[in-house]
Order: sequence, then C-alpha cells, then structure tokens
Amino acid sequence: MRKQIFVLIGVATLFTVAAPLWAQTGCTDSPEDPTVLLALVAGGAAFAANLVRFRRRKR
Repeated sequence: MRKQIFVLIGVATLFTVAAPLWAQTGCTDSPEDPTVLLALVAGGAAFAANLVRFRRRKR
C-alpha cells in the first residue's frame, strides 16, 4: 500500500512538472527547424570529407 502511494505521488509530480514544459513546444514548431539544418550541414561535411579522401587516394 505504501509503495502505491509513492508511485502515485511520483506520477502526479511527473505530470505536474511535464505539463508546463510541454507547453513551451521546444524546437518542434520552429520555423528554421534546427534538426534539419544540422542534418544538412553534417551531410555536406561528410560528403566533403569523403571527396577529399577519395582525391588523395587517387593520386
């Protein structure tokens, strides 16, 4: 019985803390969508690094 009370209080605290944080929405509706930009930059850097390595091997 005592464990159930602690679990109930823990879940209630979790939802009480999470509700205001969820209302801020973070980056999910950002107009520039930083995750996509980061993926594009990382993909371009990986492509450039592989291109340089390929050209060095070719010589």
